[in-house]
Amino acid sequence: MTRRLSSTTLYTCFLGKWDFWKSFSTSSRVYALILKVNAEMDKDMVAFALNYAQGKKVDYAEVRAHTEKQQGLVLKNGVLEAYVSAVDDGFCVRVLADGGIGFASTNKWTKDEARAVVDMAYKFAKMAKRKDRITFAEEKSVQAKWKAAEGKKLADVPSETRIETMLEIDKDLTSQGVNVPSRMLNMGSNLTEKYFVNTEGSTISSYVPRINVFAFITVVENGKPEQAYKQFGCAGGWEAVDQWKLNERLINETKVLQRVIREAKTIHPGKMDLVCGPEVAGIAAHESCGHPTEADRILGREMSQAGRSFIYPGGPFWLGTDIGSGAVTVVDDPTVKNSYGYYEYDDEGIKARRRYLYKKGKINEFLHNRETAAKLKTRSNGSSRANNYDREAIVRMANTFVEPGDFTEEEIFEDVKQGVYMKSFTEWNIDDKRFNQRYVGREAYWIENGELKHPIARPVIETTTKIFWSAVDAVSKKVEYTAGTCGKSDPMQGVPAFMGGPLVRLREVFMK
Repeated sequence: MTRRLSSTTLYTCFLGKWDFWKSFSTSSRVYALILKVNAEMDKDMVAFALNYAQGKKVDYAEVRAHTEKQQGLVLKNGVLEAYVSAVDDGFCVRVLADGGIGFASTNKWTKDEARAVVDMAYKFAKMAKRKDRITFAEEKSVQAKWKAAEGKKLADVPSETRIETMLEIDKDLTSQGVNVPSRMLNMGSNLTEKYFVNTEGSTISSYVPRINVFAFITVVENGKPEQAYKQFGCAGGWEAVDQWKLNERLINETKVLQRVIREAKTIHPGKMDLVCGPEVAGIAAHESCGHPTEADRILGREMSQAGRSFIYPGGPFWLGTDIGSGAVTVVDDPTVKNSYGYYEYDDEGIKARRRYLYKKGKINEFLHNRETAAKLKTRSNGSSRANNYDREAIVRMANTFVEPGDFTEEEIFEDVKQGVYMKSFTEWNIDDKRFNQRYVGREAYWIENGELKHPIARPVIETTTKIFWSAVDAVSKKVEYTAGTCGKSDPMQGVPAFMGGPLVRLREVFMK
């Protein structure tokens, strides 16, 4: 595979203090200057490329066009470090011929370039000469047009509003009587338009606006620091910024860190109960369920890039194998409305649906694209995603979370005589097979006779995937999500995702 790039991608930014840049009129500010050679996606060129590919001896071909309009800002300790505005678009061709796959891409919208990209993809497929021939699971053609719901359009929100919003948050963080000497606040938005066609007759158009906020804050008292990283994201409009209540939540985070420094106590190592908050349950679901059930990992494609999976053909873990207690069901669902990982059709044109990865304690389903589905004699479940036109769509998660149970939050705690409530994490680690793992608490409390007591200083659980999920005996009713960016592949692809769950109670696990 390869990519072909020209110089048509446009990118502008400015650096420096906001007060300086406000002195310019809106029309003359550097950040507002964007010229685009290709103002609209050329669907006729996409059709031309597909028709040209059909003229060759291909078993299958697809063309995916992708336009991305981005804005982003970085605020460091109250100073506007950068404001970036970029427009990037192009299209890619993927060909299946003689048992091989070829992929090529370009951002030059000409017929000569379209022919060249198709020729390149076809050449790569033919050159593969694979003994284990690649095939795709059969699918029906689809005609669809979809978009994520957007209240206040991101395209209508001026740069001034975005910058002033983040400056206000920074000001509030420093006016609460908490020493926050280091504050990094980022805000970004992406307006993503895609157009997909293939030789099976599918035609799918989509538009997804996304907005995200990152906050990295450090609180210091008596020379002792504590840090927190928070990410917010959604597929939708500017209304999300109000819904997140960023000022309130980030101020609360600084006060939590201050209390941890002042009051947190260490625990004596040993076996005890553990209640995981939605953030901790979510990272465990993502890392020890989502990643190991990616079928390309299971089949070895990711081995030299990001590792394999403890699930593999002929191994001790496979479909139907026990991996947890009957209280555990972990799903991946792209259809959660306005979620950060939201989509209705994947980048191979397959309709999205909820995937039950672990179901009632058993390994139930893998995340598939059409290639892995064919190898394992099943159907794709719509798990193929790419983060741009110059990246091949591969197996990815979307929104991975623990499904709710039947317990109230009060019931989760009331039966714990002694244990730890790990509400959020400051660190996590997991091995390349997604089996041995470690989670370190950030906001955590000692539980005694069902009541939360004093804060706990960085409690740690080191365990395995099977031990972690097998220890779960109760799950609460309410699911909460946190946003994340999941990285995978080489070249790296970061895609938006949700992680989450309800409260999850584990019995008699080793903590230190």
